[in-house]
Amino acid sequence: MGRNGQPGGVRDLDYTAGVGAPTGVELVELAGLYDRSLRHGNDPYAPLRPAFHQLIAVRGRPLRMAVDFVEHVLPPGSWIWIRPGQVQRFGPDLVTADGVIVLFQRGFLPPATVAAAHMDPPYQQEPLLPAGTDAEALARGLDHLTYEYGAMATLPLDSHVEVLRHLVSVLVLRLATVRGTASRPGTVSEVFRRFHDAVERDHATTRRVGDYAAALGYSPRTLTRATRAVTGAGAKQLVDDRVLLEAKRLLQHSRLSAKEVAGRLGFVDASDFTKFFRLRTGATPAVFRAQALGRGTPPGPPTRPAGP
Repeated sequence: MGRNGQPGGVRDLDYTAGVGAPTGVELVELAGLYDRSLRHGNDPYAPLRPAFHQLIAVRGRPLRMAVDFVEHVLPPGSWIWIRPGQVQRFGPDLVTADGVIVLFQRGFLPPATVAAAHMDPPYQQEPLLPAGTDAEALARGLDHLTYEYGAMATLPLDSHVEVLRHLVSVLVLRLATVRGTASRPGTVSEVFRRFHDAVERDHATTRRVGDYAAALGYSPRTLTRATRAVTGAGAKQLVDDRVLLEAKRLLQHSRLSAKEVAGRLGFVDASDFTKFFRLRTGATPAVFRAQALGRGTPPGPPTRPAGP
């Protein structure tokens, strides 16, 4: 993994293959993540925006973390899937965490896996607690992936990468079964997929559905129909929700003023941003920031427990 600074507090976390690791996938033990961050001069509790997928499997101890303003307490045996672009923040128990992160790049998995696991947006974000045969299958799959990940020298590199690709696919498909999406009928339309990607890319440039329709070659009605079929809401709501999410990220995780946040999100007038934000949250940007910081200021580094 590699880190790039981003002005304003949230740090972008890009993917860089570790020394001796195959390109596209990496396994990281949570037990070493705290010390690893300190060795690189990083704050283990800083908010990060990874550009890759993360499957986090929790083993012996609960893990506290926040993903896009939702606080989670992950019990032993649970999994959570963090998607590229989400802002995450580990809690103070990271120093004693027990688990593993399976991270992989966009495009690493085969298209057939992506389709069968319904990896398209909108994403289900709730942590999962598999039970019975699902838990056993995931544990065995993770054990096999861990073994093969450490056995790179036993296969040609191309073969090794393909083995890892298939084993990560097993985990993703098993998790889709636990989520209940493996048997979901239908697929996300290409219209919605293109619209979602365009909003992700250009939400700070325009909030007008007509602009997206013109750029993508559809009518606004087509975008609204495709969005409603997937999310139950219209195209305008998708755009506004994405702008609002980014505004919350910047207000909570940066020192940018409300006026600077407004400018970064394409609002010419800061008062228009305040109206936009208050209409959708019931609070001004200043009030939201004060409340968020009051709830989410991380404690100082915890004391490492004594003993082995």
